[in-house]
Amino acid sequence: MLYHELFENLGLSSGAEIGLEAVAVALAVFLTTVIITHFVLPVLRAKKLGQNISGYVQEHKNKQGTPTMGGICFIMSILLVMLAWFILEMLGFLGQKDNRMLITAALTLCLGVGNGMIGFIDDYAKLVKKQNEGLTPIQKSLLQLFVAGAYLVVMSYTGNLSLSFRIPFTDLSLYLGWFAYPVYLLVIVGFVNSTNITDGLDGLASSITVSVSGTSVLLSCTLGWRYTGVISGALLGGVLGFLVYNRYPAKIFMGDTGSLFIGGIIMGCAVSQGQLLPYIIISLVFICEMLSSLLQTLYYKLTHGKRLFRMAPVHHHFQKLGFSETKIVIMFFVVSVFCCVAGYFGCTVNYF
Repeated sequence: MLYHELFENLGLSSGAEIGLEAVAVALAVFLTTVIITHFVLPVLRAKKLGQNISGYVQEHKNKQGTPTMGGICFIMSILLVMLAWFILEMLGFLGQKDNRMLITAALTLCLGVGNGMIGFIDDYAKLVKKQNEGLTPIQKSLLQLFVAGAYLVVMSYTGNLSLSFRIPFTDLSLYLGWFAYPVYLLVIVGFVNSTNITDGLDGLASSITVSVSGTSVLLSCTLGWRYTGVISGALLGGVLGFLVYNRYPAKIFMGDTGSLFIGGIIMGCAVSQGQLLPYIIISLVFICEMLSSLLQTLYYKLTHGKRLFRMAPVHHHFQKLGFSETKIVIMFFVVSVFCCVAGYFGCTVNYF
């Protein structure tokens, strides 16, 4: 309550309060991530837990052996800071507690951690096998379906799952009833794989996540989503801290551990606020990366060997066209910002 009273004494609006709280959490996670990664990186090097680079990506030969599973660093940072935040919130030091939204916040973290654990198993299997394939696609998909299904069951049981889908740029919602469950299931699993696929260049997945999580914070400030704002701020701080080491030339990769965790957190924020479609627009770069791989596979089979792109996912296509990694990352980040602006206004068009 002291925290809330301090903001009231400063005469700040509720949106400004949410923004400052999210920034404070982001800063704490950023610093914690930088410190943890600083100590974890030499351990990963000493243990020779390096990435096995796919042979078909010739441009990445020099990345062979770069430490992977770095997502552990920002996941630990987010969980440590959020644990402290949850304790202070439960003790009443931070503001007006909303038990229902507190549950959804905890479940969002669980969705992220559940997918991160799948990624960890996959990364570890790759290291043990000393190749670029860990879990089989079927094993990975079944585990992801289980985690997403468990999340949806608990969200529904606690009365926090909306069966209506907000249509962007309108004040309309589409009620799907029970059909919403398989839609949620498929979108969540598909999306966490899209963030995984995007993690193919130094700093690419991290930089796109910066734009998406930053927009989620802005939406939270505008629409009064305090708990989503805090979690989005934590994710923003985590990936910014990780970018210190993951920017080109990367000293460490996040691996499936980090990329699947990111997908889970973003989907948790979208589902908990009943804003699945606007968040898809905001995260459109992730979606396009996944679709490029899917279209490449379908086109290859239908045309008996022809390729739609020089290489998929599409960021590798640009590499084959001669673009440098840094240019591709900057280009994708700029496109992501435009998608975020569109998604933001699609979600808030009737608010102003």
